[in-house]
Amino acid sequence: MARLVNAASRAFDILEIFLRERGPLSARDLAERLGIPRSTMHELLFTLRERHYLELTPAGYRLGLRAFELGSAYRSGLDLAEEGAVAARWLVDECQETAQVAILDGVEAVYIARVDGTNSLRLISEVGRRVLAHCTGTGKALLSGLSDEELTLRLGDGPLPGLTPNSITDVGQLRRELEQIRLTGFALDDCESNEAVRCVAAPVRDRDQQIVAGVSVSVPIMRWDDQEARLIELVVEAAAQMSRRLGTPELAVSAD
Repeated sequence: MARLVNAASRAFDILEIFLRERGPLSARDLAERLGIPRSTMHELLFTLRERHYLELTPAGYRLGLRAFELGSAYRSGLDLAEEGAVAARWLVDECQETAQVAILDGVEAVYIARVDGTNSLRLISEVGRRVLAHCTGTGKALLSGLSDEELTLRLGDGPLPGLTPNSITDVGQLRRELEQIRLTGFALDDCESNEAVRCVAAPVRDRDQQIVAGVSVSVPIMRWDDQEARLIELVVEAAAQMSRRLGTPELAVSAD
């Protein structure tokens, strides 16, 4: 039976401290935080320095070039559509409702992943299809990452076109809703792209904490009220999971 190698686990414990700490740390700080004997800590630090996973500065130890190279190799292997499909599949497994992932292009949300739920649902979110961002939950989650100046450049002063009578067409109203999304960490689509469907979406962030995608679940209105709170929780968690896979620090994800 396989077992954890104690020395390797301790070395990873040292490296993982720097996921939370941005500044250098002394050998004493590291030993005290991890409960590792000082002599063992010095041996581990020497090994990590020799392999260039850590470097020693006058202020203490910090991550070295090899750690950066590993992170870069991981990021280069990421595929946003593939990661979106993982998030969508997880959501469908959890709630059996249709899940989508979209990215922003100008004023449109472009769907890059979709997994159908156990119940058939007619949506406009086919992979590759574009839809007005302000009319969808995923689109509003994406727009919430833009500055006021960028929103003005993209949307102008309005009025905005709509897809249903419930679509937001007033730019001022949209801006107020986007501010609420920034505070709560999720967006709602109240029959704004389909008169028979409600949706909850959450933003996905990359390693620089920039919003790069939106993940959502869509539900017919007759099934919405009984599971709204749970769907919000699941979508926020799916977005957080995808964000972590894209490199967003865990503390930054949980702060949304």
